[in-house]
Order: sequence, then structure tokens, then C-alpha cells
Amino acid sequence: MTGTALDADACYRASSGRDRRFDGQFVMAVRTTGIYCRPSCPARTPKRPHVEFFTTSAAAHLAGYRACKRCLPEAVPGSPEWNSREDTSARAMRLIADGVVDRDGVSALAARLGYSTRQLTRLLTEELGAGPLALARAQRAHNARHLLVSTPMPAGDVAFAAGFASIRQFNDTIAEVFGMTPTALRARARRVEADAGAAAAPGTVTVRLAAREPFDGAGVIEWLGRRALAGVEFAAGGAYTRDGAYTRSMRLASGAATMTIAPEPGAVRVTARVEHLADLPSLLTRARRLVDLDADPEAIDAALATHPLLAPAVAGRPGIRIPGALDPVEMVARAILGQQVSVAAGRTAVQRIVTALAVPLPQALAHSGVTHLFPQADVMADQVYDLIGGPKARREALVRACAAIASGQVRLDVGATREDFTSELEALRGVGPWTSHYVALRVLGTTDILLTGDSAVRAGAKALGLPHDSRGLAEAATTLAPWRSYLMMHLWSAAASHASAPSTTTPGDH
Repeated sequence: MTGTALDADACYRASSGRDRRFDGQFVMAVRTTGIYCRPSCPARTPKRPHVEFFTTSAAAHLAGYRACKRCLPEAVPGSPEWNSREDTSARAMRLIADGVVDRDGVSALAARLGYSTRQLTRLLTEELGAGPLALARAQRAHNARHLLVSTPMPAGDVAFAAGFASIRQFNDTIAEVFGMTPTALRARARRVEADAGAAAAPGTVTVRLAAREPFDGAGVIEWLGRRALAGVEFAAGGAYTRDGAYTRSMRLASGAATMTIAPEPGAVRVTARVEHLADLPSLLTRARRLVDLDADPEAIDAALATHPLLAPAVAGRPGIRIPGALDPVEMVARAILGQQVSVAAGRTAVQRIVTALAVPLPQALAHSGVTHLFPQADVMADQVYDLIGGPKARREALVRACAAIASGQVRLDVGATREDFTSELEALRGVGPWTSHYVALRVLGTTDILLTGDSAVRAGAKALGLPHDSRGLAEAATTLAPWRSYLMMHLWSAAASHASAPSTTTPGDH
């Protein structure tokens, strides 16, 4: 067995029961056939001595195994561990998924994590069974499979969009990982995934990303729609929709992009427009984080439902997700300007910034009323003070935060730990724990944050019959760790449903 965190006997029991809950969390490799499968593979389960288990597909590749053609293990959601854990391996996996190795190399990944290249390679090999280069290679294979299956893109375009340096490297990797040529993989996978390959408008790429069920994708769309900033995002069907789609602009490493996400049973359909195809894998990774696709909803719901007062809320809204963020600078602005005000008032304050400073998108990318990019930190640091109203201290805090981000003093990095992330923000005068932890919730997807001082959180707790003072709520939620961020999503939902949250108290209603 490779990977110190795996219990081989427990993995075998999960695989014998074809338990879909574990898809993406480990793979089972069969020594007699040389293939590896997802735990829920419908094929007959081999005898225990004939199998071994790996935390990552990259480790299985290095051990000489190829992906099963029947269960397509690369087609499942990613491991929820990379979001819930904060150790170096998990942080490295988040950054690799975002394309750091492909763009900047292993040395840059190591530097961002505070290690030498040799130290990081040794650590990841010990923990995950593969070093950063092998993990990045597996990620490229995963991206390529998605694009081959879900789009009509020529194979050459898929190769470079997925992060490969050459067509030959692409062909060799696909053959080694999947035991097929790219053309054969596309044909076979589309027979298995009959709904894939939907037609896309010219200039777009549409990809279907799997989600573990239950999946409250409509709830994420509703959340984002309530807070949508005209010009940079749009929720189809109106600001308070619980169906339809959400369109958003963003900056990526090589240029601008827009994407539309449309939840459907067990998945999200992502339609992307990018200036540069090389940015497509990063866009898809950010789409996953935006709607929290890699969460483990059955485990989360089961844990929250152990509290009798919370169980009805969980039953009424299973599979709740944490809405992510595509622009960390924007999240800082929203958090600072959204303190002590309602959702509508906070959105209005940030909208003034967008109206005055947003950058126009290239015409080819504009779509569904999304025409601009959120302004960058350096521009905001110079001009934002006179654009917004409210207390002087709050405006100064936003200017300081933008200046610190622009200078690199504060790094809003998805590879950071929660403690480092929040402490850097809180070192700025005018930024307190509520603001830093709200930003961490949205940017990092941290699973165990509970803002007990938030007015809407307390209002939601009251609506559900939970203690609604800060200390009492914190004590009541102790047993719900490490899923208190999802508890908070239920409390915010309850507050909105009962329309009982004050509009101006401590701190803001988000």
C-alpha cells in the first residue's frame, strides 16, 4: 500500500461494497491486470491479496498501472481532503490543480510552500506516493480526459489546453495512463457518458464536471445571484433565482476569461470563453472551487444532522455547499465594505467601485451582460477612497488592504493555511477576525469557520432554536467540527428564510 493515510482493509471493504462515497478519495490497483479503478467500479472485486491502494492516481501511474476503461476513475470528483486538510500535501495539491507547476515549475511550488524542491518532492512522495512532477502530469491527464470527452476540440488543441508541452508528450501520457490513443479515449468515453459532448457556441468550450450528491447547486447560484455585481457577474433568471445559470468574468494567468456555470443533477456544466487555451485547466479548477464540487456531502450532512435542532434544516436542504470566490481582492473589498450592513447595502458599496474602475473585457468574451473585470488592487489603492461612502476608518482600511495586496505584503494564496491567511490580513489596521475569516471562508473554502459574531448567523441560530448568543452558539457547535462552515451556511439560509436578520448590527449580514 502506498500512502500513509490509507487503511488498506477499510479501502477494500469500501471497494467490495462499490461505495461511491469514496470515489476520488483513493484508487484500487489490481496486480493481476495492471489497472486501477475507482472504488465503485462495477467489475468483479478481485481477492484481497491481488490489490493495493493509492491515495492518488499519480502514484498508481508511477507503480505501472493504467486507468480502468470501464469505470474511468479520472471522471470522478476530486478528493475532499485537499479542501479540509491544511498540511503541506493538501496545500500542494490545491496549487497543482490550479496549474502552478505547469506555469512556474516545481521550484515555484516549493517556494510558495516554504520548502526546497528536494524537501517537497520527498514529502509528497512519502505522503501521496508521487512527487510534484508526477502529480502535475496526472492532473494534465485528468484535464485532457475532460476536454476530450466533453468538447469537440481538436486533439492538438486539447493537448496544449490541458498543459502538455507537445503533441508527442500528450499522446504518450494518454496512452500510458488510459491504455488508449486520445481518439479512442474520446470515442469510448462518450459511449459511456452519453450526455457528454453537448454542442457549444462558437468560441466557447463546454465541460461537464461531476459532483457528489446530494448537490445543492441551485443554492450556490441563489447565493451568488443575491450578491451579483452588474458588469462582472450575472445570474440568469434574476438576482434571487434558484435555477438557471451564473456567468462571471475573471483574470487568469495568461489573460481574461468568462464562464457560465449551470448546475444539473450530479454535476455542473461549465461553458468557458478564454483569451488563451492554456488558462482552461485553471478556469475549470476555479469553477470546482466556486461551487465546492469536491465536498463530501454525505459525511457533512450526517455529522450536522446529529444535532437534533439542526437535523430538519439538513433534511430540507441536503448537500449544501460553500460558495467560493474567483477574485480574492474582490472578496476583501466585499468583506470590509459589508461589515455592519445588509447584503444589499454591501453590494451597493462594492458596485460603486465596479462602475467607476472596472476594466472592459475583450469583446469576444463579453456575454450575458458580463462586460468588465473587477478592478485590480493597485488601481483600487489609488482611487477607491473617494468612490465609497461610509466611515472614514472603513475606507482607510480598504485602501490599506489593497495597497498591501498590490505590494505583495499580503498574499491571498489558495495554498496558504488558514492561520497564515488570516494573520496576514489581521496585521493590517482596520481588518479584524470577522473580515479575515469571511475572506478565508470564500477564498480557501475552509470547512470549519463559524462567525458567531455575525448578525445573520445569530438570527439563523435563533430561527432554528439554537443558542443565539456568541458564546452559547460556539459551545453548541463544538461537536460539529470540522464542518462548522456548512453549519454556518444553514444558519445564513435560515436567517434569509425567516427575514429576521438585522440590517445594521455587528458584523455584517453575508
